[in-house]
Amino acid sequence: MRASLRTKIIEVCDKKMAVKGDNVGLSFYAFFANKNDAPELLMEAATWWIQTHQLDHFEKAIKIKKLVNEGQ
Repeated sequence: MRASLRTKIIEVCDKKMAVKGDNVGLSFYAFFANKNDAPELLMEAATWWIQTHQLDHFEKAIKIKKLVNEGQ
């Protein structure tokens, strides 16, 4: 996964956890605007989320941040 996407994921997870606590869940769509302005990046996130890690639609932000920080 490209570095810019890793950075974005960590930023979004941090913001969500700051507002709603460590138990907040999110989907990979949380990292994108409500329009399809970066289809390649969206597919990269979806592939990482669905195919690589076989995650559920909603996962805990803390879990996602940990996976990204570990380089997985």
